[in-house]
Amino acid sequence: MTLRGSGLPTVTLGSGETLLFGRSPHTSLPEEGEAALRTTAIALPRCAPHVSRLLGELVVGEEIARLRWHGSGETQVSSLFDAPGGARRVTLAEGMSLLLDEGENQLVVMRGRQTVAGTYDDLAIVVDVHASTPDPAPRRRPEEGEDDVDATATAPAPHLPTQSREWYVALALAEPWLTGTDDYPRPPSNREIYERVLGWHGYAWNLERAQRVDDAIRSISSLAFGPRDDPFRAGSGRAQNVRFAIGRRTAEVRLVTVEDLERVERAAAARKVPPAAPSS
Repeated sequence: MTLRGSGLPTVTLGSGETLLFGRSPHTSLPEEGEAALRTTAIALPRCAPHVSRLLGELVVGEEIARLRWHGSGETQVSSLFDAPGGARRVTLAEGMSLLLDEGENQLVVMRGRQTVAGTYDDLAIVVDVHASTPDPAPRRRPEEGEDDVDATATAPAPHLPTQSREWYVALALAEPWLTGTDDYPRPPSNREIYERVLGWHGYAWNLERAQRVDDAIRSISSLAFGPRDDPFRAGSGRAQNVRFAIGRRTAEVRLVTVEDLERVERAAAARKVPPAAPSS
């Protein structure tokens, strides 16, 4: 099995070996014993500060290769294999495992690579699983006393200020994907977004004006995609298709979550409960 990516040296593993990767995975290496001898760690270049120190653990067995995801954020895994349709795409959250298909498997950490201050691109890693078992590449273990160049704790992922105008608009925009009520969700219109925000919060920041909604969606898109992949910067495609992509991406990168939606729904319901009648 080999792992490769932009700016990353190709790493080859054989049966019985384990590879740890992330922003600073060396702290997770076993200290001694057989496991320490057969475990390699590699730091991914130009990781954003909100990327977990340990993202993933690749374990190579005699007949299988398994990926266990340790990152606090989700990753998408795409692979090509000999089956109807020819591909599969799954999303892994923290603690989940996946048996990798033989051939090329691509891992995408959304907004995981830092470009310039405050902007992020997706971080792509390719894991190629094949039947041959080449000699493992030598690994470098940290020297005793070597300075930890990345001793800071993992930073929080870029996010929208909770209960801000953009946060409520993002929640309304991503609601079809958060609820999973439709196999092919339709992005809400400006009017629907305004009415949802008004119902949740009771105040809607003048979102009855369509331009206010569009401005908020542009801000959400910039944070969700980063400057390179922002569909508004691409300048192509129908407006409805762009909004569909932004709504889905907003849910995928967890700018808003199912828990956020449940919280605002409970708060809105509590405001509508009439006061209890006085006891006689």
